[in-house]
Amino acid sequence: MTGGTGRVGAAIVARLERDGWTVKAAGRADGDLAQVGAARALVERAAEELGGLDLLVNAAGEGFAPKPFPELTEADWDAAFGATAKGSFFVTQAAAPHLRKSRGCVVMIEDVAAYQPWPSFAAHCAAKAAQAMLTRVLARALAPEIRVCGVAPGAVAVEPEQEERRAAETLLGRVGSPDDVAAAVAYLAGADFVTGSTLVVDGGRSLQSVVLRKP
Repeated sequence: MTGGTGRVGAAIVARLERDGWTVKAAGRADGDLAQVGAARALVERAAEELGGLDLLVNAAGEGFAPKPFPELTEADWDAAFGATAKGSFFVTQAAAPHLRKSRGCVVMIEDVAAYQPWPSFAAHCAAKAAQAMLTRVLARALAPEIRVCGVAPGAVAVEPEQEERRAAETLLGRVGSPDDVAAAVAYLAGADFVTGSTLVVDGGRSLQSVVLRKP
């Protein structure tokens, strides 16, 4: 699993381990996934340590920080797309031969930002939209041996001072938790007749019909 050391990633790792999976939780110390060589090396290390691969979770990402559109730089853009889109693609490409053997599954940790035009998060929204499209493209490219699914979280790792405002943006009137994302991953890992689909875990935030202020 890439991005396995962050708040959401750690919750996914813990849930999978409770469900009986043996997990390699990769973080920044395991290499820069924006570099193709590092992405491939990580996959080969994981396959060797685990004795093969049954499930790949792409949760690594960078660039989630608000910045006005006029101030966005090339470095910001590259950071957002690096691990999120480029990394997800090349990690999956490297893992595919192992996953074909096990008839395994890939789960992309997307974001509702892929479907929401947030000007202050332009690079992040674009990178997540690219990753969401990869969920569908790779589902076609890797079928029938490998399933590829997505989970698109909303507000699930919110700072305490933001919780009331973020809760008001959802239909359920509350924010979620990293465990909600982990439960969705666990479901998709075992959903043998689901591929190319994204499970939105946002408390209905993306269905709100009111005009919300800019994130």
